[in-house]
Amino acid sequence: MARILVIGAGLTGSLCAYLLRKQAASRLQLVIWDKARGAGGRMSTSRSPSDPNCTVDLGAQYITVTPNYAKKHKTFHDELVAEGICKPLSAPIEGMMMTEGTYNLVTPQGGADVFYERHVTHINLREGRWEVCRKFGSPENFDIVVLTMPIPQILQLQGDITKLIKESQRRQLETVSYSSRYALGLFYETGTRIDVPWAAKYINDNPCIRFISIDNKKRNVESSEIGSSLVVHTSVPFGKEHLEQDKEAVQPQILRELDSILPALPKPKDVKCQKWRYSQVTEAFPNCPGQITLHSKPFLLCGGDGFTHSNFDGCTESALRIVETLVSQSQH
Repeated sequence: MARILVIGAGLTGSLCAYLLRKQAASRLQLVIWDKARGAGGRMSTSRSPSDPNCTVDLGAQYITVTPNYAKKHKTFHDELVAEGICKPLSAPIEGMMMTEGTYNLVTPQGGADVFYERHVTHINLREGRWEVCRKFGSPENFDIVVLTMPIPQILQLQGDITKLIKESQRRQLETVSYSSRYALGLFYETGTRIDVPWAAKYINDNPCIRFISIDNKKRNVESSEIGSSLVVHTSVPFGKEHLEQDKEAVQPQILRELDSILPALPKPKDVKCQKWRYSQVTEAFPNCPGQITLHSKPFLLCGGDGFTHSNFDGCTESALRIVETLVSQSQH
């Protein structure tokens, strides 16, 4: 039985593990590692320190389904809705341009063997298997390794992997770039009302804040049922300018700007600040292949939105390309 390690429990890594288990569960032992304390990457949901039922999406806010991908990835979209993981987003988003045939999905609840706080540092080739070393804990051996973390983190890995990346591949990997931003989650007690006519809104005239969402309104949940929560995303220029600052220093600046936009906003019970160093891909890997193979015997693959584009369908495309490569080779 082949032992496969998927590094990164975000959307690409999760879909990749799901597809592999669906196609070859009896022949594989799947393991997922992530350096964070929970799954989801930018699709993860954060909870209020005071009330675990009060949640906020500090990363991706919704899934936009375009006409092309509505047909191409229909199976995935249908399964998400059928399982109750997603539902159509009916709440108004002010300032969002929607083309004909496009619709949005949202997670009503927020949303293999998965191990967290596994920060990979080295990957070495040892007698036909991959020895994967982490910051804390003993190395482990795997037959196949799939890397789905941001490309700059792949380039930081040490060990034999540095010799296995061809110079042409390294040059292409180094061309991939990401935007950076901060996200602020504000949590309120049950019953707190935030009186605005929208569930979410894009802000066009503020140097700091680009997007505001009232999460319970976005999910069509009354504030009397759970605590209200609000999320703020900063603009890309603000994120870039303050990227190397501590979150504690940036948080008051964002709150001041939020107060200028929504002066009647109630005082939150808790506030959480998140820095997204690798928020969205601004320049993808040339020709967007979905994945690249660094080594074939044994397999060492790279995938993720850096090889396609930063949305649900981009991650789906990458996961499909990874699984196609592994399955097709295993049949020879």
